[in-house]
Amino acid sequence: MHPQLPLGLRLGDHARFRNFFAGPNAEVLAALRALPGDGARMVYCSGAPGTGKSHLLQATCAAAREQGHAAWYLPLDPLLAPAVLEGLDQQELLCLDDLQRVAGHAAWEEALFHLYNRVREQGGALLVAGDGRPEELGLALPDLVSRLHWGVLYRLRELDDAERLAALQLRAASRGLDLPGDTGDYLLRRCPRDLPALFELLDRLDLASLAAQRRLTIPFVREVLLRNR
Repeated sequence: MHPQLPLGLRLGDHARFRNFFAGPNAEVLAALRALPGDGARMVYCSGAPGTGKSHLLQATCAAAREQGHAAWYLPLDPLLAPAVLEGLDQQELLCLDDLQRVAGHAAWEEALFHLYNRVREQGGALLVAGDGRPEELGLALPDLVSRLHWGVLYRLRELDDAERLAALQLRAASRGLDLPGDTGDYLLRRCPRDLPALFELLDRLDLASLAAQRRLTIPFVREVLLRNR
């Protein structure tokens, strides 16, 4: 039987390869698309918050499932017991997110070290993500850091303004929205610049646009922003 994950955990509806703007991260995207069958068996992705790590891990898991593979996505959380990892080595692809959240927790690090070894012995694929490289996270178990370096390491690069606009427009198009370039530029000038915050704002604008039956013009967006201050 598959292990039970925390209640309510599910893959994000919009976390798919087709709506991830690769920009300078095309090599990482190509590598993850190859999992679990044709790619590296062990992959580690680092990057600052907001660079799309969680999106990519969930997209990789979703794509693997669509191809008939047993795949699991788990964001690590020190509030959970490390026992949640038991049995996950049976998956063909295991995606572990937010490694930095359990760094320094001895029981978690020990459990991850043994899980890594079991996945490798079983011939599965392991995809792990953290805000920094393994040696930058404050992990106290040297053997775990060493294991994480056995695979392929990628660092996700942040997008520039033109790429952020393209990412916003891709997300809008996936929701059936038309985001004109001038409206996107307005959002980038007036709103938080990290992509998760911009995507959340786009979700709110989508709802407001549907309710008002109006397009995402600058006057309409300005009106919504003023109303929600």
